[in-house]
Amino acid sequence: MPQIVSQSTSDIGLSLDAAREELAEAVVDRHYRRRPELEARYGEFGRKKCRVDAASHLTYLAQALAASEPALFREYVAWAKVMLGGRGIPASDLADNLQITIEVLKDRLSADDAAAACRCIEAAIANLPAMRTALPSFLASDQPLAELAQSYLAALLRNERQRAGRMILDAVDKGTSIKDVYMHVFQRSQHEVGRLWQANQISVAQEHYCTAVTQMVMSQLYPRIFAGPRIGRRFVGACVTGDLHELGIRMIADFFEMEGWDTVYLGASVPTSDLVRTLRDQKPDVLGISATITPHIGAVAQLVTAVRATPDCGDIKILVGGYPFLIAPELWKELHADGTCLDARGAVELANHLIRN
Repeated sequence: MPQIVSQSTSDIGLSLDAAREELAEAVVDRHYRRRPELEARYGEFGRKKCRVDAASHLTYLAQALAASEPALFREYVAWAKVMLGGRGIPASDLADNLQITIEVLKDRLSADDAAAACRCIEAAIANLPAMRTALPSFLASDQPLAELAQSYLAALLRNERQRAGRMILDAVDKGTSIKDVYMHVFQRSQHEVGRLWQANQISVAQEHYCTAVTQMVMSQLYPRIFAGPRIGRRFVGACVTGDLHELGIRMIADFFEMEGWDTVYLGASVPTSDLVRTLRDQKPDVLGISATITPHIGAVAQLVTAVRATPDCGDIKILVGGYPFLIAPELWKELHADGTCLDARGAVELANHLIRN
């Protein structure tokens, strides 16, 4: 593979992402040559998984570099440590793989480009020993609606969707705020589902089941959510192309509905051209863009650029959100959006502020 020539820092990430499969193969080959016992320990299937992991490391590294946010890569490594540990892979293997990635990048990139990329990896390796080996539960007993949230998730994990739905409907019938149910039951239980998968305590199938049931229960609340008076404002919400994690932006759209906004919820992986067409047709006050993981930041940047360049869309306020924006709170400025927020309540508050000002 030819060496990547020296280029601007913002382009290093693009080059890495384009070459990630070849680079990942080179990393794994060197890793297995240096530690031949890995073949006996993990077999051919393990080698393939190692290649997938190496490519994932490079994808997150590329986006962190492109966004000039090394914290995104450091946080990814912390996530990977927990995920791999739950599957019996020690942190030392992760550290070895990252160190070999440094060696490969120094061989394949120009000196300046390699230095920029390797600084990001080295910082993550330095922090690796202090990173957690396990995450605490998102359903602590001292949180609002803790008992309901714990019972709801327990029902989901037993595949008791009717029981789970009845818990929520009964709670709302007895006066529990739908907003509180969203924030303290749905959101926290979904975070807990993600933690359980990360720790290898549930399967992908169980994770998908829990999400599907929560979406079903949310739909059962819609007659109440859509019953309030309207305030003459419109919100469009969507996930960027490639992002299939739609529950978060759906919850945000529902919060806007509960505040009297008319909403157009477009769901997962919306093509940029179709979203822009919708904006021109619907003429919303605010667009909400969701990107759940760091590799989707580039798609957010492209979408924001496309909206800003579209006639009749110049006055639309753009909110961006998702996990990467929690890790890098100033990232929205780099993407030329109008703001970000921590949760659905914050999204509505920020939208109202932007509209007033």
